Amino acid sequence: MSFNDNIHLDTSGTQRRSGGKLAAGGISGIGLAGVLIYFLFTGQLPPIDALTGAQTQQAPSSTSQTSLAEECQAGQDANTKVECRMVAGQNSLNHMWNDQLPADTGIAHKTPGFVLFSGAVSTACGDASSQQGPFFCPGDDSIYIDVSFFDQLERFGARNAPLAQLYILAHEWGHHIQLQTGDLAKIHHQSSGPQSSLVRSELQADCLAGAWIHHASTTIDPQTGVPFMKTPTDEQLRDALLAAQSVGDDHLAEISGHNAHPDSFSHGSSAQRFNWLKRGIDKGSYTACNTWDVGQP
Repeated sequence: MSFNDNIHLDTSGTQRRSGGKLAAGGISGIGLAGVLIYFLFTGQLPPIDALTGAQTQQAPSSTSQTSLAEECQAGQDANTKVECRMVAGQNSLNHMWNDQLPADTGIAHKTPGFVLFSGAVSTACGDASSQQGPFFCPGDDSIYIDVSFFDQLERFGARNAPLAQLYILAHEWGHHIQLQTGDLAKIHHQSSGPQSSLVRSELQADCLAGAWIHHASTTIDPQTGVPFMKTPTDEQLRDALLAAQSVGDDHLAEISGHNAHPDSFSHGSSAQRFNWLKRGIDKGSYTACNTWDVGQP
């Protein structure tokens, strides 16, 4: 899925940070899903040192807003540079949900924080390293992405393609939408399994990512009056759907040499993730993404 070359990129909603490596343990000791659930139910950060048996160290970070603005100015930059693609995706997602969320729910959309980082980053959910992959932190209502993660997509069996990358961003934005609607608070502590609240949350985020794809080619850049994106091709849609399948719990177990145990699923099977992303692409609305009231999500 390509951006139109002449759209204007607004970097004001994106930060770029870099930091040093974290000591062993840190946020990775319990995993980001565990941090998210713990935060939802306690309103506090988890005692990471106690859980991991390791010392964490503050990840020094710096912000480089000016250089990002210099590098990412138009759609053609988004089509050639991955960080600029994330900026353009942020612009498109923000404008799409500004319209769609109040239309579907009556709730005004609030722009989340968005941080592109490398090495390590400090968040309201603790310190994280590049090994974490993309994540959403409810504590500061921000999405964090190290674009080097995209290089790992092929290891999972997906393609490191533009719409696959943007699907990942849109999925994390889906968790931000859930925070605003209250759906994120429906997650039950230590839930797992194919019908669990944690899986339902992840599948809803997949569906909300699909809703953005549905509207992306008709979401207008207000600076130019031109749609942010071109209509996706069948191949580009397959890239996104394959990315969703590749991070299914059963597939990840298989490629790691383990048997898949549905009772331990936390994000959903490959088939579930494919189906809910496709539902969002087909339907294009928040209301179509209600994973909470179906018997078999």
